[in-house]
Amino acid sequence: MVTGHVFIATSLDGFIARPDGDVQWLLERDDPGEDHGYQEFIAGIDLILMGRKSYEKALEFGPWPYDRPVLVLSTQLAGTPVPTALTGKVSFTCQRPAQLMVDLATQGVRHVYLDGGQVIQSFLREGLIADLVITIVPVLLGEGIRLFGETEADIDLELVNSRSFPSGLVQARYRVAR
Repeated sequence: MVTGHVFIATSLDGFIARPDGDVQWLLERDDPGEDHGYQEFIAGIDLILMGRKSYEKALEFGPWPYDRPVLVLSTQLAGTPVPTALTGKVSFTCQRPAQLMVDLATQGVRHVYLDGGQVIQSFLREGLIADLVITIVPVLLGEGIRLFGETEADIDLELVNSRSFPSGLVQARYRVAR
């Protein structure tokens, strides 16, 4: 069975980016001496699944930052060629979340890192996320792209652990209650 896992940062008021997609506020808080548990998290991941906007933002950061296969969930990009520099590293799909997880299981994938607000929201609504690591950045943006959207019903979470960092960031790991 494939499990979906989230590792993401938000502003204190729940935004993952400004309205125009800007994440400079997050990069300014980045402490090169602290990975906030990312290396431990990514060590257990087989594949990264992200939305188009997250993919396009990653392209802006210079050299491709991921050492795992990346699958971009996008109706706009599906069927288009992958840039030559990313051949073998990135692929595109427009599959629905449940069917995509079934297909990934047949390929031997077990643990998927889900990135991007819309991707996280759709997989959460379909019950395809096992846990979430959410790092709160001590800044209020007032507006922007929210991590969580509307849900048809409550989604119960169980706190696994939490910790704080000298930079003022606070991180909580939640298990999605079944």
